[in-house]
Amino acid sequence: MTISEPQKRISEKALTVWKISASLYSLVVWALAGGLIAITILFDFPDWIIFAAIAVAAVYSYLFIILLPTLRWKRWRYEVREQEIELQYGVFIIKRTLIPMIRVQHVDTQQGPLLRKYQLSTVTVSTAATIHEIPALDMEEAENLRISISRLARVADEDV
Repeated sequence: MTISEPQKRISEKALTVWKISASLYSLVVWALAGGLIAITILFDFPDWIIFAAIAVAAVYSYLFIILLPTLRWKRWRYEVREQEIELQYGVFIIKRTLIPMIRVQHVDTQQGPLLRKYQLSTVTVSTAATIHEIPALDMEEAENLRISISRLARVADEDV
């Protein structure tokens, strides 16, 4: 029996949050490139270092602000079933994870300032081995999911 791919997607607002976060990291890369350019000019190093610093910062910005968030959002899917939770994510390597309800110890929601601004929340599912995340869900959906998983995990625990 093959289990079909998970069908539910995370919120499209995740793209905005991920792009803002990547932009903040990109500012650090541009600051480092600026520092390298200043040192190059100050110590009269070869001009190719300036062009290389700009190219590296530009490629980093394109990859992490534009390309990767879009690919990440397109690949992120999840499904909560009676017996398990299935996660599918990854950019170049797609990872599918099945979490049996019987292994779920507790479920939380969490928000950072950016998620809160965009009315999003991350659901974390804890097992004895690790913590799994379903990122950037609408707040109401995240709360309903947390309650649903908690209820299903309790039922699975009672079946043992």
